[in-house]
Amino acid sequence: MTANIKKISLAFGSTGIEFEIPERNLASAILPSEFEIKEDRASLIKKALENPIKSRRLSEIVNPDSKVAIIVSDVTRPTPTAKLLPPLLDELYLGGVKDENITIVFALGLHRNQTEEESRKLVGEEVYKKIRCIQHDRKRCRHLGETSFGTPVEVFEEVADSDVIISTGTLEFHYYAGYSGGGKSVLPGVSSEKSILSYHSFYSKLFEGDPLSGRTDSPARQNIEEAARIAGLNFILNVVLNSKKEIVDAVAGDFIEAHRQGVEVVDSMYKVPVEPADAAIVSCGGFPKDINLFQATKSLENAVFAVKKGGVIVLVAECTEGIGNKVYERWSTECKTPDEAIQKFRKCFEFGGHKAATVGRAAKTFKLYLVSKLPDTESRNTFFTPVKSVEEALEKIFSENPDAKVHVMPNGGWTLPIMK
Repeated sequence: MTANIKKISLAFGSTGIEFEIPERNLASAILPSEFEIKEDRASLIKKALENPIKSRRLSEIVNPDSKVAIIVSDVTRPTPTAKLLPPLLDELYLGGVKDENITIVFALGLHRNQTEEESRKLVGEEVYKKIRCIQHDRKRCRHLGETSFGTPVEVFEEVADSDVIISTGTLEFHYYAGYSGGGKSVLPGVSSEKSILSYHSFYSKLFEGDPLSGRTDSPARQNIEEAARIAGLNFILNVVLNSKKEIVDAVAGDFIEAHRQGVEVVDSMYKVPVEPADAAIVSCGGFPKDINLFQATKSLENAVFAVKKGGVIVLVAECTEGIGNKVYERWSTECKTPDEAIQKFRKCFEFGGHKAATVGRAAKTFKLYLVSKLPDTESRNTFFTPVKSVEEALEKIFSENPDAKVHVMPNGGWTLPIMK
């Protein structure tokens, strides 16, 4: 192996892929700052629960008669729920709460239902046996009011009827809500279809403006927080993960104040100053971030900030569950060009169609390659050029520009390049 060739591994589903690149072409590896894990996860979570931000402790909020709903992430999210629940339950027991008065609710938003095996794995065997675990049902929601954005606040009955609502989740960048976490597990997490579609509909007005990722002042975040207040969200427990999906920080307490403290940690780890290059190879960071194209495109949206206009983005995403959204699938066959998708989205918001428009917008500015398990026709329909490997994409890039500088983003789902 010659010294001037660099071998790089990227996550792909639950496995990985390797490729080689000449060192002279490698601009940089865009990597998050890895936080040292100073203590074990359980004590990080326990400490957060014992020192909540702008809130009383959970054990002081509840009483022995409290009916408690704990909202948890679904299978498309990397939240290590099984690690969060034991210390969270201990804190509830401290306040006298009984197992039979606790319900764990999987926040599905508009995602598919989970299998029992997936649910069991997410919360852990012990918890699954003793606590009632149910999936959010967007057809069984109670109307509680309306936000100033005109979004109806319609929340899953099981959550709305609880005395105490607790939300758990992971803090990371989000293309529309700025960040995940906080009140996002209420809207869209456990809301009605009507609420969720209303919440998403503003994206058609905002999607051609300034990027929304990594901002706490976005209208979507304000809408989320108004809805969470109307729903009566009492308390959050959110974690920040490193690229190995290990917990490096935890925040608990008020759903806005605690969220903002967590956001500062996310920024310090995952906002990476870069000089845009000719191309970027971006992996979503593997499963579950690349479970389908619907999820994987979030990494594409982060990668656009690392590439010069007219450059190339190679998205590495397994997509074992295909495109992952029926509307996105339909739009990808109906809209023959990026312009068609964008025009259609301007005229008519349809959840799922926003992905076609977003990828369409990227395809107008950059050449998009996709390394995945999708059939070639699906890749082409979604405005990507399918390639069998990263090497094949690099060959195409170097045949046009042998001196092309290429960034590599191993964790596109987490990392937000910002201009140097």
